[in-house]
Amino acid sequence: MRVLYFDCIAGISGDMALGALVQAGADFDEIRKLLATLPVEPFDVELELVETHGIGATKINVRTADVGVIRTYGNIRNLLDDSDLPADAKALAQRIFRRLAEAEAIVHRRDVEHVTFQEVGAVDSIVDICGTAIAFTALNVDRVFSSAVPTGFGMARTEHGSMPIPAPAVVELLRGAPIYSRGVPVELVTPTGAAILASTVEGFGEMPAMQPEAVGYGAGTTPTDFPNVLRVLIGREVHAGYAGLERQTTGELVLETNVDDLNPELYSYVLERLFAAGAQDAWLTPIVMKKGRPATMISVLCAPHLQDAIRLVLFRETGTLGIRAAPVDKLALQRDRLEVVTARGVVRVKVGRLEGAVVTVAPEYEDCAEIAREAGLPARDVYQEATRLAYEELARREKP
Repeated sequence: MRVLYFDCIAGISGDMALGALVQAGADFDEIRKLLATLPVEPFDVELELVETHGIGATKINVRTADVGVIRTYGNIRNLLDDSDLPADAKALAQRIFRRLAEAEAIVHRRDVEHVTFQEVGAVDSIVDICGTAIAFTALNVDRVFSSAVPTGFGMARTEHGSMPIPAPAVVELLRGAPIYSRGVPVELVTPTGAAILASTVEGFGEMPAMQPEAVGYGAGTTPTDFPNVLRVLIGREVHAGYAGLERQTTGELVLETNVDDLNPELYSYVLERLFAAGAQDAWLTPIVMKKGRPATMISVLCAPHLQDAIRLVLFRETGTLGIRAAPVDKLALQRDRLEVVTARGVVRVKVGRLEGAVVTVAPEYEDCAEIAREAGLPARDVYQEATRLAYEELARREKP
């Protein structure tokens, strides 16, 4: 299984991501040819080889006239629909812009469809995102991880005036991810860069065990006293497995507490607050405590850096007097990911394998639910169509 790791040495932006992926092996000439099909104002994209603090890196420069066009999320979604990008790259670009729109909608308290993009709606940002999507899908990676993300601190000038660093949209996009300032008063993470992470990464932290096959450095623009680069490592996943299973020592925790005096109507709200605090999973188990008292055990799976926030929710919302914690590891099926294009939209699909054979295919619930809501269809119909298309795609890929 091919793994990609974003090593955010100096944060991440769209052009840094594109530069790193190109240096890691994506074909720049092919990317430039496909970008030329975008129905936007004229532009030129150039590759520049630079050196920053002794590290050779790739810098992507997009040159375009400043025409002052302000696009809504709906404009960009239609623009991408009308483009000639490959289907998988188009789907990833759509997902990145969707995450951006959702973050901006929260920040500005607007409906997602009517969110307006200024800096992000400019041609250079569209090119950065679409170019990254093309490069990313061309490299055929199965799983994506990232380091903790340095953001910088202070204030930055934007079309909206002075804004805090990290930008509000960046904070929304990286909700649940480990971030830190790195002690430098400059913007290290742009909304575009944060959206790329939010749309591709399944976990943040230390580099996974891997055999590196390619590495790329994407150069940033702002002068810093450390290498202003994003590093991308791509390689084969290394794991200690048996019988087709992977033993995953994740470093995650299970927090548990027993509650016997909470109004049952409130458990749904407790779960909602736990997920909002970053829980990876949460569940309820009916139990019998001492003296035969019926009760409920609340269990929460979370990353270590979120345990304090999770504990706070449990203490505040349940009134419990104590919370247990235990580290966990797990045995998991080998996993692949793919995307299928249904009649109504793109659905991400998780594929589980045992000794190389497919044993489970699971479309993402949120994708199916969103399509069902927008199209007025039963969610099970979308789920079934996505499952069928996934099996067909897997059969096509594995045909000798």
